[in-house]
Amino acid sequence: MDEPHTLPPRLRDRLYAVATLVLAVLLLPAAFARRPGRARELACGWALGLRFPAENLAGLTGGARAAFSAARTEALWRHGQLIGLTSGYRDPAAQQRLFDEEVRRSGSPASARMLVLPPAESCHVQGVALDIRPREGARWLEEHGARYDLYRMYDNEWWHFEHHPEFGGHPPRRRPHPGDHSERSR
Repeated sequence: MDEPHTLPPRLRDRLYAVATLVLAVLLLPAAFARRPGRARELACGWALGLRFPAENLAGLTGGARAAFSAARTEALWRHGQLIGLTSGYRDPAAQQRLFDEEVRRSGSPASARMLVLPPAESCHVQGVALDIRPREGARWLEEHGARYDLYRMYDNEWWHFEHHPEFGGHPPRRRPHPGDHSERSR
């Protein structure tokens, strides 16, 4: 049920996108003074940092971080689309806690693997997995992410992308869920 004073999610998200883009434009002169060759990326990073203040890119591999920054910069400047990070790198202990919680919730390790992998198998622990928000940002990344070697990996997780430069811009076949052991193919 909608609350009386709540904007529909799409309109609210669009307003956030417009406000973030305006803020990036306003920050552009300061970013240019700081880094003339990368001003748009820097202004975008500052504006998105204010929009998604809890975001943490630490622990991502250098390639994953650079690809994500480049993709979200293009998304904002060329398409007015916001892409935020809900979760990126996780240390093995945090990943184990998530897996254990899902085992308790779902009742078995096999069913838990439908949503969460143990640390030894998780790309979050490797620093190449990105859980994206909002849904429109994930749609944009699904459409344009191959240019940055960022690919949606699972049918049941619209938000989960991974950085795989070894695929050379050719999206792999998506698997049904994280625990599926079928061979990834290009």
